[in-house]
Amino acid sequence: MRENRIRKIWEAGGAVVNGWLAIPNAFSAETMSHQGWDSLTVDMQHGVVDYQDAVNMFTAISTTPTVPVVRVPWNEPGILMKVLDAGAYAVICPMVNTREDAERLVAATHYPPLGSRSFGPVRALLYAGADYPHQANETIVVFAMIETRKALDNLEEILSVPGLDAVYIGPSDLSLALGCRPVFDDVEPPVAEAIAHILARAKAHGVVAGIHNGTPEAALRRIAQGFQFVTISSDARLMAAGAQQVVRQMRAGATTSAVGASGY
Repeated sequence: MRENRIRKIWEAGGAVVNGWLAIPNAFSAETMSHQGWDSLTVDMQHGVVDYQDAVNMFTAISTTPTVPVVRVPWNEPGILMKVLDAGAYAVICPMVNTREDAERLVAATHYPPLGSRSFGPVRALLYAGADYPHQANETIVVFAMIETRKALDNLEEILSVPGLDAVYIGPSDLSLALGCRPVFDDVEPPVAEAIAHILARAKAHGVVAGIHNGTPEAALRRIAQGFQFVTISSDARLMAAGAQQVVRQMRAGATTSAVGASGY
């Protein structure tokens, strides 16, 4: 079976540098995957990506060693099983607030006897190899998002669920839940304290901690803190930022060169 580079990086004590895909297009996904990301997450929750888009994007990512990850819309067994059958090697599940939520997530993403995942890895066999059914439980990575006050209250119970590999912090939702501004990087003190608490408790349980970031500088600080999965921005944000930089430079250049000219 094809190895999961996310697990390999973690086993070596490293941090996974993850990109984020909100644009529902195979070519843009392929372009992103050729830039050297360790993994790329197809966002089916807040991106504009549906299931067929996701399958095409997984296929495009497969042209590189980049690991295909997906954030599902919700903790619902049907979509969790379908994205795994399509070849996702990790799933990020939003709004996991209780131990029961985490148990449902683990059950839907593991074949019996460890879970209740139904058998039908249509594309996963092509991506992973013929022995996928025998090794999927140990290869797939399962993230639970910790992003609410309720999840914080139940953190110990969530982290103690067998089969949960990692937690993923959404700083914006966590900020909202704690009555603060929804931002990625410059979070307010109550959110910073909550993030540090989640990281510490995850490490105590042997669970990897991941977090979303707006900039490389912020992601590097999080790695220094002990996070082993860091997302930086998204395809849509990176495209907008790059275009803005070009347009600003052109406008500034046009203004300078227009002195003494007419018509421009």
